[in-house]
Amino acid sequence: MTRRSEPAAQLGPIDHVAVVVRSLEESMPRYREFFGLEPIEQPIELPSQAVRVVFLATGPEPSARIELIEPTDRASGVARFLAGRGEGLHHVCLRSADLPRDLTALAAAEAELIDAEPRPGADGLVAFIHPRTLNGVLWELISAQETQP
Repeated sequence: MTRRSEPAAQLGPIDHVAVVVRSLEESMPRYREFFGLEPIEQPIELPSQAVRVVFLATGPEPSARIELIEPTDRASGVARFLAGRGEGLHHVCLRSADLPRDLTALAAAEAELIDAEPRPGADGLVAFIHPRTLNGVLWELISAQETQP
């Protein structure tokens, strides 16, 4: 990989940190009891990704959120992740002011993109960067225009 003086993409701040769980209903009360975190809204079903998600507020907007992810299909990628690694950190999501531009720049910098084009996510258009790109961490990028109040 070539060293660059400028970053390939202009990303941030952190939009959310995602945690895979076996059950939203069993997990949410623990986040409330231990940290005082409340769901922003009711859980959302995403059939295209075979998951249910809920976002927990960590403070007033525009604070980063915690996303709890529950697989709904044992054959899904999230279910395989849960089976292989157990509950825990799934991904970190950064905001992108121009998601298509940032994906093009990351691809040109040889980042391994799971999504070459933005796709619908729980809270706007998203794209994922493979964990092999950056120290074993799955990174999600989300279009900032859709996440800002």
